[in-house]
Amino acid sequence: MMVLVLPTPGATPYLDISPSLRILGTAHVSTASVEAVREQISSFKPDVVAVELCESRHQALTSNRRLDKEGLLKVVKEGKAPLVLLQSLLAAEQRKMGLDEGQQPGAELLAAVQEAEAAELEVALIDRDIQTTLRRAWKKMRFFEKVKILWSLLGDDEDEDAPEVSELLEDQDLLSSLMEELRTFSPGAGTVLIDERDAFLAGKISQLDRSDKKILAVVGAGHLKGIEKHLSSESVVTEDTLSELNQLPKRGRFSKSIPWLIPAFVMSLMIYFIATGEQVNLIEMFTVWTAANAVFAALGCALARGHPLAILTAAAASPITSLNPTLAAGWFAGYVQLKIKEPTAEDLQQFLKLESLGSFWSNKAGRVLMVTSLSNLGSMAGAWFAAAGLLGSFGI
Repeated sequence: MMVLVLPTPGATPYLDISPSLRILGTAHVSTASVEAVREQISSFKPDVVAVELCESRHQALTSNRRLDKEGLLKVVKEGKAPLVLLQSLLAAEQRKMGLDEGQQPGAELLAAVQEAEAAELEVALIDRDIQTTLRRAWKKMRFFEKVKILWSLLGDDEDEDAPEVSELLEDQDLLSSLMEELRTFSPGAGTVLIDERDAFLAGKISQLDRSDKKILAVVGAGHLKGIEKHLSSESVVTEDTLSELNQLPKRGRFSKSIPWLIPAFVMSLMIYFIATGEQVNLIEMFTVWTAANAVFAALGCALARGHPLAILTAAAASPITSLNPTLAAGWFAGYVQLKIKEPTAEDLQQFLKLESLGSFWSNKAGRVLMVTSLSNLGSMAGAWFAAAGLLGSFGI
């Protein structure tokens, strides 16, 4: 029989699935949760400690990993700057919550790993890769959901009515209502961050060998009810379900074709004007296309406070890269920014610890990613603006 236990007021809740399986619900920025992890390992005496971490987050926590120049360049080249920025913004939000508690995000998970290793216990990583989760969440969200999420992350205002971390751990109904609030605020993000991860965590826990071992699973308290549901006989998570949840989202045919629509339109116009000998229209088309792309890309780079040479690079590259969706103006602008304003070792180390939006501009590593992302955004806007301008100019 599954039993949800709140030992004492203010204590960290845990769920006893069976005599050999206990799930501890924690807050990732709570001092009480760190202490609860140590106490549970000592009192429950598990053989296996399962933690809500993926391999990359585990390495980041245990090795105090920091971003290096090669990694930053790889992020720029592979077009992952927006994803890394989103991940950093989410981490910054968690750090804001953890400041008053005196803990960094994931402190209790790190404590679980360290205590388990010190006692020579087996450590199991049961979370889905963070990149997969973010990509699936971004794919699930509608356009206005993305705008709302980014706006809320970028806002620096603090909610005075927000509950304390200790209140959330004590009051499961309050915690559930906040989880539902996220689902209402962004249904797409709620599905991936709550429902999918509940199922994934439950599936990974159920795969652990419990024949002769006691298991203590350490997860976010918000996942307790979902995990309990999936571990019950009525909602078992199969291997096929786990495999599906671990898949990166695939783009549909229509979404794949969108980036090629504008290049196809521009090239068609160019071929038409060349074939008909209308050189005046060809020159006008070239001017509109170049100016719109250059101005918008340069504006995006300037908003990121890019170096003047990075701004010029964005402006020069955009008219060309907008005709080739396999390239992006931001990649070139970001590379120039990286080479001219090269981040120091301290910049790279501090990037993963930024706590406010302004820090992303003042930190040189953060600025490289901002230059890359905003230059790409400007270039994209410029291409659509140019296409609209061409339609209007030639009465199409």
